[in-house]
Amino acid sequence: MNLSDFQLSPDRGFLPHSDPLRRLPAAFDAWEDLALGLPKFLMGDDLRGRIERLPDFPIEKLQTQAEWQRAMCGLSYLGHAYVWTGQAAQSIPAKLAKPWCAVAAKLGRPPVLSYESYALDNWYRFDPEGPIECGNIGLIQNFYGGADEEWFILIHVDIEKKAAQAMSAVPGVLAAAQTKDEAALATGIHQINRSMEAMYIAMERMPEFCDPYVYFHRVRPYIHGWKNNPATPNGMLYEGEFGGVAQHFHGETGAQSAIMPTLDALLGVYHEDDPLKEYLIAMRDYMPPLHRKFMEAVAAASTVRQGVEGMGSAVLAEYNEALDWVQKFRTIHLEFAAKYIFSQIQTSEKNPTEVGTGGTPFMKYLKKHRDETREHAIS
Repeated sequence: MNLSDFQLSPDRGFLPHSDPLRRLPAAFDAWEDLALGLPKFLMGDDLRGRIERLPDFPIEKLQTQAEWQRAMCGLSYLGHAYVWTGQAAQSIPAKLAKPWCAVAAKLGRPPVLSYESYALDNWYRFDPEGPIECGNIGLIQNFYGGADEEWFILIHVDIEKKAAQAMSAVPGVLAAAQTKDEAALATGIHQINRSMEAMYIAMERMPEFCDPYVYFHRVRPYIHGWKNNPATPNGMLYEGEFGGVAQHFHGETGAQSAIMPTLDALLGVYHEDDPLKEYLIAMRDYMPPLHRKFMEAVAAASTVRQGVEGMGSAVLAEYNEALDWVQKFRTIHLEFAAKYIFSQIQTSEKNPTEVGTGGTPFMKYLKKHRDETREHAIS
């Protein structure tokens, strides 16, 4: 298995191989000025009018992959700002809907804000030679802006970078399991464990600059989609697209990251059928297509769990530690979901506490998936 075949790199994992483009060329200035100025324009009272009066988006001038990705990021932020500013919109004007749908189709994702545009393609380094981690990265694109929004997203970028060590070990772990190379398997899983430990430590830092109240009331409202949201019961019309049929798309969520499903697939963690499992499978359609293919290739090839069951104590200990780190990560995610969402006071139907930004109930099933992970330990 070659990581590059799936748009992964050993040192960046699922992050883009080159730092994301911060702005499109001059032909897109009117669009970029509005998108990058959202923290100001959302304070005004005519954002929707400003979007509707934009010149046509010159999509034919997009050339590189980085430009397509920057276009998707900017259009997605403008789309969600249009829908969620004030009373929820029920349709998106053709001026925005048509280029958004075209760019999304080119990238193989739905025309909605998803994790790739929100996090993977939305950062830059203060020191271009420095590390990709909190302290040396900032966001390119914001809604309101501010420390809480920046930190919430940047923690995810940091986690993705730290997950690269685990993802780079996956091909070797798969091969070692197939050839029953016990030493190589133990070494590979140990590398994954150190990566997950670093991911967990990064996740623990979320409260440093992201306050639960501010997150819920200022950051979260703009990342909802229009599926299972009470404010958009009929979905969303994209004027001039989809034959006039309203679409029901999930909102942005960390469940659209390929890290955890890849680790589940590698370690042989199986989740019983429930609404969250169905939802997580649906989230694959919101991932970059090659990331989804990598996860599916790992699931198809992995014999790690079967191989470990017949091996000695060293590799067994590493395998159980890996399960423990996955379980710990799910536990802290559950704790933050309770603190940042479930325990907050709902003030608008647009931003419910009972369902996640992806549009599904989460507390009960997050607990279940955490417990199922723990139950896979081999004695």
